[in-house]
Amino acid sequence: MRNRRQFITLMGAAAAWPFAARAQQTAKLPTIGYLGTAAASAWAPWTAAFVQRLHELGWIEGRTVAIQYRWAEGRTERFAEIAAEFVRLKVDVIVTGGNAAVAAKQASSVVPIVFALASDPVSDGLVATLARPGGNITGLSIQAPDLAGKRLALLREVVPGLRRLAIMVNVDLPAAVLEMGEIQAAAGTLGLDVATFEIRLAEDIAPAFEALKGRAEALYVVGDALVIIHRVRINILALTARLPTMLATREYVEAGGLMSYGPSFTDLFRRAGDYVDKILRGAKPGELPVEQPTKFDFVINLTTAKALGIDISPTVLARADEVIE
Repeated sequence: MRNRRQFITLMGAAAAWPFAARAQQTAKLPTIGYLGTAAASAWAPWTAAFVQRLHELGWIEGRTVAIQYRWAEGRTERFAEIAAEFVRLKVDVIVTGGNAAVAAKQASSVVPIVFALASDPVSDGLVATLARPGGNITGLSIQAPDLAGKRLALLREVVPGLRRLAIMVNVDLPAAVLEMGEIQAAAGTLGLDVATFEIRLAEDIAPAFEALKGRAEALYVVGDALVIIHRVRINILALTARLPTMLATREYVEAGGLMSYGPSFTDLFRRAGDYVDKILRGAKPGELPVEQPTKFDFVINLTTAKALGIDISPTVLARADEVIE
């Protein structure tokens, strides 16, 4: 009887050992805190690009690295809460978008931080310089010279005779306000009349469209977490108002917007994977230079153009990186 009890005890211990070993192994995995500023669905293509790049570099989720995902759902007050949670969890690196990077930096001066998107990391106080960031933070800037000017030039090609432009912008975000200023300056150079419509919450979107009725011939939507979450609704309201839209990235155009021109966010998140790889292998964030965009996408939604009665010239279509039909 005693031997039988010993046998059962040994068998139980042997059976439990792999689970205990796996739990111990999981606890030792390097951990990434992934702070998404919008909803998981809105960031899905960028998250997939990031995880795929990590996989290519040997970091396989659940086997060689752990990823803790948190989603702020476009609520800026959540940025600081999530960043503080990651510090408590003692993650090895935090990855986020530019608007949340400030909150992450305020939460810790020690935990390495990689921003995949930052409008102006020097002006935002994230880094000392692009070449030598210093501190515990680095990443990718979406700064591009004359981006607003290029977008407006494309908009004028597609909407000949454009004179009155509306801008929709979430004024709670410094980066969005900065872009608004660049648009206004570029519009002034082109002789366009500009009307600005401020939003802060989802509830502000419909009233903004009511307010701009009859006051514009095209709409420039400044991208941010709130806007990308509600991109389908914004595009439907713009189509109902018969307004051609210029948007930040292809994800907005896939959701029914007319066109976008800007850095490829998918490419930037892939490159964020390279930063994380270097940091997990011992590199110091402050010594990794901030990189700027190298890939820009011009995307047109031909279905939306037809619905608006806009005939886009073959020369413009030929310059597009992608035409959605």
